[in-house]
Amino acid sequence: MTVSGYTDLDMELKKLRSSERPEIIKAIAEAREHGDLSENAEYHSAREKQSFIEGRIKELESLIGLAEIIDVSKLSGPIKFGATVTLIDEDTEIEITYKFVGEFEADLEKNLLNIKSPLARALIGKDVGDSVDVKTPGGLRSYEVIKVDYV
Repeated sequence: MTVSGYTDLDMELKKLRSSERPEIIKAIAEAREHGDLSENAEYHSAREKQSFIEGRIKELESLIGLAEIIDVSKLSGPIKFGATVTLIDEDTEIEITYKFVGEFEADLEKNLLNIKSPLARALIGKDVGDSVDVKTPGGLRSYEVIKVDYV
């Protein structure tokens, strides 16, 4: 996992522990005061949210505990985990940039691509000027690597 990915997960865990968990405990206590719990929608909703929060806390604790953090700024050379890669689609001439990250950091809206994705796997070990063909749901695509950074 990258340093920024670790930081994001750690911040989420701290927020869940310090604010969301106490808020939901308070909401459950308030819902209990409204009487009959078997027909109390507020109580059931709060308990469901508490279950989700506790599950997410356990998941984050596990991820953080098992994480191997890699400082990508110390890497160089051909494409590997942590690389920020600029590609050009050889058919459409459209340029796109992705950063290869761990699966729990991946977010296509931010161009953070899972290292296990077909595109990332096809590009591992490649360098500037290399071309790759990648089988995608939309068919075979050809990309040329035009830039590799480790930032």
